[in-house]
Amino acid sequence: MTEKTVLVVGAGPTGLSAAAAVASAGQRVVLVEKENILGGAPILSGYAKLVPSGEWAKDAIGRMVKRVVENPLITVHKSARVTKVEGSHGDFTATLSNGQTVKCGAILLGTGFTHFDSINKPEWGFGTFEDVVTTTQVEQMVAAGKIYCPSDGRVPERVAILLCVGSRDRQIGREWCSKICCTVSANLAIEIKEISPKTDVFIYYMDIRTFGLYEDKYYWKSQEEFKTKFVKARIAEVTQGPDGRLLVKGEDTLVKRPIVIPMDLVVHAIGMDPNLDNPEIARVFGVGLEKHGFLERGEHYTSSFSSTRRGVYVGGAALGPEDIDTCVSHGLAMAMRAVGDLNALVHKAAA
Repeated sequence: MTEKTVLVVGAGPTGLSAAAAVASAGQRVVLVEKENILGGAPILSGYAKLVPSGEWAKDAIGRMVKRVVENPLITVHKSARVTKVEGSHGDFTATLSNGQTVKCGAILLGTGFTHFDSINKPEWGFGTFEDVVTTTQVEQMVAAGKIYCPSDGRVPERVAILLCVGSRDRQIGREWCSKICCTVSANLAIEIKEISPKTDVFIYYMDIRTFGLYEDKYYWKSQEEFKTKFVKARIAEVTQGPDGRLLVKGEDTLVKRPIVIPMDLVVHAIGMDPNLDNPEIARVFGVGLEKHGFLERGEHYTSSFSSTRRGVYVGGAALGPEDIDTCVSHGLAMAMRAVGDLNALVHKAAA
């Protein structure tokens, strides 16, 4: 007998979208989230306004959470993990850390990513100087309505945003582009200027990858309307001057000259790492990892969002760096893939 309940693991944008999509097809869903709140990284990290909607994360993701928790077809387990999976496509049994078991026909993994830990880039000052922070910390400042230097609370005259911290860096084993950091940083520059118009914002970059329509909406807008200064540079280190201000040292790669610019606040635009739990997720669910540690796709075109195990699907930032809109689309798409495959199993059994 084919079990038509679908197990969704992870309650970020991908998992929430997947759960709602499966339920919209009239099938029961069990949603398992390891944290005690739903919403994933945008809520847990305190994101401010989302790209490209400009809507506050708590409002946008809050609607997604509300749609799921109010759906009678969806059962939610918070502060729970899947510890064992037995069976095969159409007839899985999953054991949860809270002692419950779930009979399901398909499993959808929306297990997301982990923010790069800037402590692994020590020469750029994080962990050494209080006023070197990450984009997620500045997102929290924006959400609170104040941009400040953590060391003494003053409003910064100059802010430097350093791109590609934990991305495109072979020296520390991060060979991939995190895709959305350029856009998020340009948006953050705009938000800083909206809160503190007298603050000068500099973005240090290798090259800019504000893909698609984001080029006009964020890259050009941040320069032309909000006077963000883009500096093409290779950063060597962040130190502290005699007056206590931070010094961003490196080479201006356009003019081939060393540069040292004093800053009040330095922001690391942190990349997206594979979820730290991925080795355990791969073991429990019996799926593969690609070479960098993200979950591996099974097949791209005729069984999109399949993993390497039949009946287990994967989408969103579990596959690699993605923006939130794409994660939502992945959730919807892998839900439809799973429902379609389960219906095919039922029809085959009845034939």
